[in-house]
Parts: sequence; C-alpha cells; structure tokens
Amino acid sequence: MGWLGRIMARKDASGAGDVAEQMRAAFEAAQRGDYETALAIWGPLAHAGVPRAQNNVGACFSEGLGVERDEALALRWLTLAADAGDSVGQRNLAAIYFKGQGVESDPARAAALYRSAAESGDAPAQDMLSWMLLEGEIIEPDHAQALRLAEAAAAQGVASSMTRVGMIYHNALGVDRDPQQAALWWDKAAIRGDADAQAMLGAAYHLGAGVPRDPVVALSWLLRGREGGSELAVPFLDAVRASLTPVELARARELAEKPLPEPVA
Repeated sequence: MGWLGRIMARKDASGAGDVAEQMRAAFEAAQRGDYETALAIWGPLAHAGVPRAQNNVGACFSEGLGVERDEALALRWLTLAADAGDSVGQRNLAAIYFKGQGVESDPARAAALYRSAAESGDAPAQDMLSWMLLEGEIIEPDHAQALRLAEAAAAQGVASSMTRVGMIYHNALGVDRDPQQAALWWDKAAIRGDADAQAMLGAAYHLGAGVPRDPVVALSWLLRGREGGSELAVPFLDAVRASLTPVELARARELAEKPLPEPVA
C-alpha cells in the first residue's frame, strides 16, 4: 500500500471535528515526533485543498519526516500551498528554489516567494529577504527595506534578524553609525543564543564600542560565540586573553559556561 493508501486507510484518525481541531491534533502529534499520525490527518486535508496541510505534507516529503524523502512530491505539495497563498508554503517553496532541491536553482523565484511570504508577516521569510536585500547579489540592494524587514522579524523573536539590525547600525548601512544601537541589538540576539551576535557583543565589550569596556565580559561572549561556530570571534580572542590575569581568565570562562539569561520580551 502506497503513502496515499495508508493515509486514506487511516482517515478515521482525522474525521472528527473541524479543520482547526484536526490541524491542532496533527500539530501536537508532530511535536511529539509522531509524523505518521500527523500525516494521517494532514493527508486528507491536503487533498481537500487546505493550504497549510498541503505545506505540511510537502515539508514532510522535503525533510523525510514520517515518509521517505521525495523531492518531486515536496515540490508538488509546496507549490499547491504557495499558489493558494499560504505564507509558510511560500517560504518553504522559496527555500527549495534557492537551494535547487529537486528543481533547477532559481534564486530570483526564491526571492519573489520570500517577498510574498514576508508581506504576509512570516518572520523567517522577512529574515531571509532582509539578508538578500543587504547582500545585493540576487536582488537589488535596499538597505532601508532590509532594516524594516529585519526589525519586523526581530519583533517576532528571530535572533538572526536582531543580529542583522545590529550589523546595519554598526556598518552604517543606510543609517547613521550607532554603536549603542548595534550593541543593544547584539545583546538581544546574544542572550537568545545567536553565535554571531555573541561574538560581536564580545568585540564591543573589548573595544568599548557602545558599551563600557570590560575585557572579562568580552571574553565570556567571545568564547560563547566561538563555541557556537562564529568565525567573527576568532580575530579578537588572543588580544582579549592577553589583557587578562589568570583570575580574570577563569572568571570569563565561568561566565561563558553559565546558562544564558531569560530574554526580556
């Protein structure tokens, strides 16, 4: 029995309640890692034309969640969701075209899809489009729009966008250079675990740029950033270490190993 046959055989799992209730039950199953149950609900809904269910089925095929990975079926279902105006479907389809995953890479189409999703308020799409607008390799650069989108995504809790806002103020990209604003945004992202923000916040404390100079705090953030994989921390580490006493080095390492504080909303 193929995937569709298994789904229809288990249709009774999704037969009760309205669409919202079924989608909620499927989401809870997916949260538990039970994608077979989730797909048993999403499958009939997707065939009935529910865009978010179509996205979810497509995402499962794209990532091999509960089914064997199938790029052609992922493309089919995500296209249906995107064409129906589902912002998450547009964003996921954009990622497929951006990466060339089972389809010829088409960065321009990806950018258009990200834009549609971003205009609907999808935070990850806003984050990605803001990056594209800063890079300026795929679409024409627009620093003002990049900042607006990054701020919108940051307001929804996207740490990488918080880091990007900090970079925009640090590098004076369409705004006056403002070290204090840069450090403020890096702090927001750093406590949410963004490694590049941790590295840049460490550099700011090392240089006294936008925050008081504090080499112990600087090293603690730089160590977190490096541990998280940020190459931005590397150029500063030796200089900061050299400025500290053994006691201060131990204190910095202790701070770096503490749990991050809870983000303030």
